[in-house]
Amino acid sequence: MPQFIKTLVRLSIILLFPVFCFAQSTFLPQGSKYEHFLERMEILLQTNPDLNISTIKPISRKLAVKVSEYADSLNRFYPYDYYYKLSKMDEYNLHDLLMNNIEWVSGNTDSFLSKRPLFNTFYKHKANFVEVNEKDFFLAIDPVIQETQSIQTGNSDRVFLNSKGLQLRGMIAKGLGFSAYLTDNQERGPDYFQQRVSATGFRAVPGAGYFKSFKKTAFDYFDNRASIYFNALKYFDFQFGYDKNFIGNGYRSLFLSDYSAPYLFLKFNTRIWKLNYQNIYMELINQHQPGDYEYPKKYAVIHHLSVNATKWLNVGLFENVTFSRANHFDFSYLNPVIFLVAAQQENGSPDKTTVGLDFKANVGHTVQVYGQLLFNEFILNQIVHYSRGYWANKQGVQLGVKYIDAFEVKNLDFQFETNIVRPFTYTHNDSVSNYSNYNQPLAHPLGANFDEFIVIGRYQPAYKWNVEAKMIYYRQGLDSAGENFGSNIFLNYDTRPRDYGFKIGSGVPVNCFNISATVSYEAKENLFIDFSAMYRSYNVSDPTAANMQSSSSAMFTLGLRMNMFRRQYDY
Repeated sequence: MPQFIKTLVRLSIILLFPVFCFAQSTFLPQGSKYEHFLERMEILLQTNPDLNISTIKPISRKLAVKVSEYADSLNRFYPYDYYYKLSKMDEYNLHDLLMNNIEWVSGNTDSFLSKRPLFNTFYKHKANFVEVNEKDFFLAIDPVIQETQSIQTGNSDRVFLNSKGLQLRGMIAKGLGFSAYLTDNQERGPDYFQQRVSATGFRAVPGAGYFKSFKKTAFDYFDNRASIYFNALKYFDFQFGYDKNFIGNGYRSLFLSDYSAPYLFLKFNTRIWKLNYQNIYMELINQHQPGDYEYPKKYAVIHHLSVNATKWLNVGLFENVTFSRANHFDFSYLNPVIFLVAAQQENGSPDKTTVGLDFKANVGHTVQVYGQLLFNEFILNQIVHYSRGYWANKQGVQLGVKYIDAFEVKNLDFQFETNIVRPFTYTHNDSVSNYSNYNQPLAHPLGANFDEFIVIGRYQPAYKWNVEAKMIYYRQGLDSAGENFGSNIFLNYDTRPRDYGFKIGSGVPVNCFNISATVSYEAKENLFIDFSAMYRSYNVSDPTAANMQSSSSAMFTLGLRMNMFRRQYDY
């Protein structure tokens, strides 16, 4: 464990242990089935400040239950109010959320009991395989499974995913929380997934860390995550873990996404008045080649401050620095309230810094408008003369709209999102400080030099059924004949061929169209049967220059999963 993490943990224990007297929650897992329900509540009940929770993920189970119980009380006390009346599907999802977070439910939980527990020991409550709920101790243990089989046109190799493992969460005296998740995975993705694994020259399975070859063209890897949690002085939450984080309101994030492998971090979250302030201190894996004996480390610090400016508007400020030192951690970055850009300049260091703004506005109880603005470099003179295409104009923009109960159809929801990132964004002039972890981008999976448009439709026609349709189109510029045009974030930006004339799509233009539809049926609690169909068309204007081939294919997938997010190939 690095010295800076040891120091932080020791200080936290010494200074804060005497005040471990407030309840501390674990978090909803990545891809939780309740994230969309909570987004709906955020839009529908827009005047409750606790509902501005979805920018920072994962979401606290305690806060998710608090929001759900508030929505339930309004639904019961104002049965004829259009804005507070929940649909039958929302009522079902709300009850289901409470059942799966029973440790925080304040009301009666008899409805969560199983009629026929397995051997009178397992599944005493419907949601958890093993559950212990005593005065000062809570523990839930559940199996984690995902088995998918796919047929891809033009590919004779079997496309599959085989995941199995377990997850657990618990609390001791409601003061210390803990969670763990471990799966063993064997995976062979579609053709373009296989190409992506080795596209950067550093080899990485998206979302995974260390892996081994399996059956020549497939991959074998563990997904291992674990955290401890505690609370101090009511307003301060702490998490020390090995996991992923997400900052943003969109399907993608230009700040921090959950696309890369898990990483070690210490997170402080302060929630008071109209403010939510989060600090994340991260130890990351620098880019490396297969066979390296010890993977090189680098570090990142993230600050995100958001404020409920009005009852319907939330605005935020983001900043990040990514760095490495040969013999020590730069302790000036530990200051939780310092501006990182100023600290970087005071140190005279060449570290990678980014800043950004984000917002979301809930309108009319049916619409949410959200966005992000990222600055990787800001040179006013070059911004003013934007048409020159200066290489250091490294910015990104996200703008999106969520529309719930569309056209007055209950639980029919749409999301529209566009993401634009200029060339060389997230890159640096060394191989350390680019914005990456384990050979994968920390933000958008495409890296840089692209624009993207996403449309998602979701519909819940019945209690156990969910339908999702998604269309993703993007345009990107790839490197040409060894020249760096700014899409590959791992390349040194000093290898660019010129200083001016860069725009979105510079280099070899590619166009990708990915459309998919998924039908999910929840056969038993947290046990899903999924059927999906996907078509992807990828066109390269000059395959010889970009060393990439145009392709088009369809894929049909049948899957079974339990207590696990659905694996997707949406890039």
